[in-house]
Amino acid sequence: MTGASPHGKFLHPRLLYTAFKYTVYLLLAVDTVLFFQEDLAASAAIFGGSVSWHNLVEAFTAAIDTAAWLVLLLLFELETAVISDEKLEGGLSWLMSGIRVVCYVFIVWAFYGYVSKYGVVTDLSPFSVADVCSLAGGDWNWVSDLDEYPPIDAESCALLQGRELLQLSGTNVIGTREALDAASALAIIDIVNSGTWLIVVVLLEAEVWMQLKDRLTAGLLRIGNYVKGFFYAVLFVCAIYWWFYGDFLDFWDAFLWLVAFIFIELNIFQWHEETEEHALAEAELTGAR
Repeated sequence: MTGASPHGKFLHPRLLYTAFKYTVYLLLAVDTVLFFQEDLAASAAIFGGSVSWHNLVEAFTAAIDTAAWLVLLLLFELETAVISDEKLEGGLSWLMSGIRVVCYVFIVWAFYGYVSKYGVVTDLSPFSVADVCSLAGGDWNWVSDLDEYPPIDAESCALLQGRELLQLSGTNVIGTREALDAASALAIIDIVNSGTWLIVVVLLEAEVWMQLKDRLTAGLLRIGNYVKGFFYAVLFVCAIYWWFYGDFLDFWDAFLWLVAFIFIELNIFQWHEETEEHALAEAELTGAR
């Protein structure tokens, strides 16, 4: 009789599924660092050394938003797949609720940041200079993307020369009409994406609350899935837009978040099924008595 492979337990479907799920969560943590680096470079061009609490969310919108969502995602994971219903009470429940409130404060603050960023890239004034290359090597930057404002150098000034230029009001950042139109469109996508995620998470919170209170029926779960399905479709469209018109990091992050919340949806579905099976088993046991 052939013995079982010593590696067999490591290839168990459930273990592979869990490993894949937490790999996605880890990749989202890496994205948080990447967004911070991107925001840091962009804020240096727009705000210089004057980033304060007043404009912090405008300078680091993506990093703050991603970090808050990551903590919230982990809370959902703990509630729906790790911690038992019996333990989700008392002090632990209050602690998680407190962390959740802080996350939502930052998420709503980040939504405000996306709206403010749209205001920044649409607050424009005409800019005229005889020779754009005279700005090279100075304190001037140009709009390459919504979050990319590299310094003007010999190569970029050649691209800007002879074009209609506009200046972000109150900054040393200039760009072409086409680049700024593209940046404002991406800013709108950021707003739509952020607002849609807020709607999705409110629906998820309602499902988790009803599940904990034994009020989540199969019918309500089905209706919720249809409603959330529409909003997930909107988020997918945003991801596709970033694929074609944004940068890879935005698309990749949007894709990872969709995958991550599919895991949360599966957690809720399995959690509901287990609760239903447990209730059915108790009912049969009571009937047998």
